[in-house]
Amino acid sequence: MVVKLNHFIDGKPVAGKGARYGDVFNPATGEVSSHVPLASAEEVAGAIAVAQRTLPDWAATPAAQRAQVLFAFRALIRSHMDELAELLSIEHGKTLADAKGSITRGLEVVEFACGIPHLLKGGYSEGVARNVDSYAVRQPVGVCAGITPFNFPAMVPMWMFPVAVACGNTFLLKPSEKDPSLPLRLAELMQEAGLPDGVLNVVNGDKEAVDELLTNPGVDAVSFVGSTPIGEYIYRTGTAHGKRVQALCGAKNHLVVMPDADVEQTIDALVGSAYGSAGERCMAVSVAVTVGDEVGDELVERLAPRVEALKLGPYNDPEAEMGPLVTREHLDKVRGYVDTGVKEGAKLVVDGRDVVLQGYENGFFIGGCLFDHVTPEMRIYKEEIFGPVLSVVRVKDYESAVQLVNDHEYGNGAAVFTRDGDTARNFANRVRIGMVGVNVPIPVPVAYHSFGGWKRSLFGAHSIHGTEGVHFYTRLKTITGRWPSGIREGAVFNFHSGSET
Repeated sequence: MVVKLNHFIDGKPVAGKGARYGDVFNPATGEVSSHVPLASAEEVAGAIAVAQRTLPDWAATPAAQRAQVLFAFRALIRSHMDELAELLSIEHGKTLADAKGSITRGLEVVEFACGIPHLLKGGYSEGVARNVDSYAVRQPVGVCAGITPFNFPAMVPMWMFPVAVACGNTFLLKPSEKDPSLPLRLAELMQEAGLPDGVLNVVNGDKEAVDELLTNPGVDAVSFVGSTPIGEYIYRTGTAHGKRVQALCGAKNHLVVMPDADVEQTIDALVGSAYGSAGERCMAVSVAVTVGDEVGDELVERLAPRVEALKLGPYNDPEAEMGPLVTREHLDKVRGYVDTGVKEGAKLVVDGRDVVLQGYENGFFIGGCLFDHVTPEMRIYKEEIFGPVLSVVRVKDYESAVQLVNDHEYGNGAAVFTRDGDTARNFANRVRIGMVGVNVPIPVPVAYHSFGGWKRSLFGAHSIHGTEGVHFYTRLKTITGRWPSGIREGAVFNFHSGSET
């Protein structure tokens, strides 16, 4: 039975008021599982008004009390892990193991945010002038919004709202309309954890809802994770309307394979990082850069059978290594990129386009694809495919590999596989990339560091979670105070902060 989903506003489920609904699919079967309401601008404005009304009391709540809500939320996530993973997998298609892993990575940010009393500590300077002290504090930005992608419906929202509400803000989450059920459930669990009504609200919608969040003067800050064209639009529109914006965007992550790399370790890393989560993640390795033809020949020869042997299946198949893509539209897009690569002259070593699973013939499955002899002029090299497609680019030497990485418009992640410490250190220092791995294929930082790329992979001054996240969701205020000491010192006419003599 197809069900109608709700929004979550002011502490309770709220039915959509309009006639516009989107289809949510079970990617393994291709069947519609639910309908999600697409909020009008007026509905979004109403949710913003709720967040504004709730803000003063929540901002005035002591940080230690806010942290207690997050401690309770953490416990609820752990106790509901199986339920949450299945809810995620049904709508997204991830295997259960992958779903649980992504929820756990989001939970790490919740645990980080539980330390908010320490993270909000300011600085104090006594005696900056005669009888004058100065100190700095961090205060909430206000009403914050998060616009999150389909590929991580638990992890990415939990990279945003736990830090935001811990800092004393109220929050409106606009999840992807492709898999909205888990974000709605997270809001319910936050409520169960003791969060006051209206602090965290979930509004489902499409561009109309996004545009209201970007232009409504009641929203003070916007966080976004998604593609670069949309991220740039969100950054430019939001900042033009006076908002603080962080937009984490597309990627084309390279893994450089040096001649001295451990081949087995490298192949394991490529299989996991290129084909895990069906390639639907911004930190997926989509380009393997082999230094020298001998390295390229050996890598492709040994990697191809591993890609061919990848086991596809629905989320509840315990042997499945890769699930379906999220929608038929996205499946067609990824297949189209593979077609383009063939037309451009790349060698398609492993072709997963025509895979069919018995009993799941209408599912959105595609097998792993492996290209060799890809060149930087090809679309499959330049553009983010967001599917299980790995391109091998061969270069003559290390310097060419570094140049290749630095010349790409995206700067999200890159890795080098080598046994040589000098090479590793040189690579880490020279690549113009936000997150670098040394013998680590997906260098996603732990929660108490911050996640973010360079170049066209990030718009805005702040990365997400960690101390950068705290700084994004707070404003710095510096206070200079002077208390009369009973000694009259006369007027001061200069701008000198030291001795007034």
